[in-house]
Amino acid sequence: MTPELIALSARADDALARLLPPDEQPPVELHRAMRYAVLGGGKRLRPLLVYATGSAFGAAPEALDAPAAAVEIIHAYSLVHDDLPAMDDDSLRRGRPTCHVAFGEAMAILAGDALQALAFEVLANDAALTVDAQTRLEMLRVLALACGSHGMAGGQAFDLAAVGRKLAPAELERMHVHKTGALIRASVRLGALGAGCADTRALDALETYGHCIGLAFQVRDDLLDIEAGTEQLGKTAGKDVAANKPTYPAILGVEASRAELAALTVRALDAIAALGPHAEPLRDLARFVAERRA
Repeated sequence: MTPELIALSARADDALARLLPPDEQPPVELHRAMRYAVLGGGKRLRPLLVYATGSAFGAAPEALDAPAAAVEIIHAYSLVHDDLPAMDDDSLRRGRPTCHVAFGEAMAILAGDALQALAFEVLANDAALTVDAQTRLEMLRVLALACGSHGMAGGQAFDLAAVGRKLAPAELERMHVHKTGALIRASVRLGALGAGCADTRALDALETYGHCIGLAFQVRDDLLDIEAGTEQLGKTAGKDVAANKPTYPAILGVEASRAELAALTVRALDAIAALGPHAEPLRDLARFVAERRA
């Protein structure tokens, strides 16, 4: 990751720490669980996409802190709920015990619920976000769509229904366009909207870019699940295979999955070619998604 992206990741961490409720504020255990879930590390890909897209259209970083934090808070809530015994039943996340292991299942459920609500509060209230009311409302709509039944939650439902089944490649893509891709596409769009971008062609190009890196992220994730160890990943390696879940290597094969990852990366880069040098951080993120080791 480039120094610029590392600095923006640190900025996202600062914004999240500031916007989350203090851990000494009642209800203390709930707020501690929320902060544990969000501030325990991570790639910060989604806030980085907000910052990189917004900066490509001239937005100042402080104007992007709220949407960057909001998408990461939604992502963190989704991980808390995904790790629960009724879902993926995982005990390790980012090299630490999962939220329900550390705080109990009931508190983890509440933490996820509260984080989802907080994301919309942050996006609705931030004074540094200088867009007009109509644009802010559209940003709220984009985020809501990305995490509902037509987005992330719908993708998780497809995932649960797919366990033990042999999916066609198109079915696998549909699942991940919802489960992983929806919030990644929303991150890109929120960055553009936060910068006041109303150029339809640019927004369409960014939609293609987000679609491609969303799928690329999942292909790389599936490859890492069989190539990397638990310590490297910070989560349980090989769990998808053990649970008989459909993955890109299982359905396409390892080499075809690598080819698909390369093709998606090229498509993502081609989509934003016309945006010029200001979009270089977006190009760096596309390469990072394809080449990451954890």
